[in-house]
Amino acid sequence: MVNISVFLVMCILLIILPGPDTAIATKNTLTVSRKGGLQTIIGSCCGLLIHTCAAVIGLSAIIVKSAYIFAVLKYVGAVYLCYLGIKTLWTLRTIRTQSPAVQDEASIEHKYSQQSCFKQGFLTNVTNPKVAVFFLTFLPQFVDGNSGTFLPFLIMGLIYTALTMLWFIFYVYLLDRISAFMKKPSTKAVIEGLTGAILIAFGIKLALEKAH
Repeated sequence: MVNISVFLVMCILLIILPGPDTAIATKNTLTVSRKGGLQTIIGSCCGLLIHTCAAVIGLSAIIVKSAYIFAVLKYVGAVYLCYLGIKTLWTLRTIRTQSPAVQDEASIEHKYSQQSCFKQGFLTNVTNPKVAVFFLTFLPQFVDGNSGTFLPFLIMGLIYTALTMLWFIFYVYLLDRISAFMKKPSTKAVIEGLTGAILIAFGIKLALEKAH
């Protein structure tokens, strides 16, 4: 591995840049709980580990070179993101029409929906072929071409995943600390609307992404 300091700085900048993972973590932290946000993070990081393993064994290269495989993953990921976005926007109708008592009842129901938070984070990450493209284009810049790539790819993938985990844990705890404000009906409605629109936008952007 070369330019380790540059690699770490680039990782941090890329991780804090908002994306689908951030939108899902925000949604689940505010609508479910801090536990739901943490489960989402674990799911996303498990997806990153799969992409790391894929890069190490060369599967990412196959995905990038195969227009068919890229298209399949792209549309699966796009449909799932749009589904989550539409589902999030649909909750706006519930937020605006429910009384506080009904909202309290809904919050109890959320306790039993936490099992899906991990799946949402995992599927959002693992079905995004742009992550595979990122690993194939970003990681090789920090590997000595005269040596093997197996171990460096593995180490860099694990470092990126660990940094992602640390950032999102901080992010979820920060959201949870200000949740009293964030969970006000008016604030929640705005956040749900923005999150839903962002998820749909990411889904459409992903669907229009071309394989190179």
